[in-house]
Amino acid sequence: MSEDPLKALSDMASDAHARIQATHELINPVVEVRRKMRDAGIPADVMTIDCLRTLRRINLILHDQQPGVLLYQFITIEDEVRDDFQSMAFSQVNTQTLYEWMETYFA
Repeated sequence: MSEDPLKALSDMASDAHARIQATHELINPVVEVRRKMRDAGIPADVMTIDCLRTLRRINLILHDQQPGVLLYQFITIEDEVRDDFQSMAFSQVNTQTLYEWMETYFA
C-alpha cells in the first residue's frame, strides 16, 4: 500500500468505481477529493462519493490527528456534514469495502 493514505484511498475508490459501473448500470458514482478542510486550516483530507440518481453521499475523512483511521459517514447530498462519523482502521479498508458501501447505499 502507498505511504500516502489519500493516494491509497483514491486508488481504491477508482477501482471500486470501475467495478460498480461494470456491475450496476444505474449506479454511476461521482468521486471527488475536497480541499476545503485543509484550506480552512483543518488538517484533514476529505473524499466524497456521490450517487446523483439517489442523491446519497458517502463522506470519507483522513484526519492527520487520527493516523491510520478512516472516518466515514453515509448522508444525502443535501445534508450538511454531521458529527456522527463512524471509524475503522485504514488498514481494514480496501476496494471491496468501498464497492460494497456503494452497492448497498446507492442501490
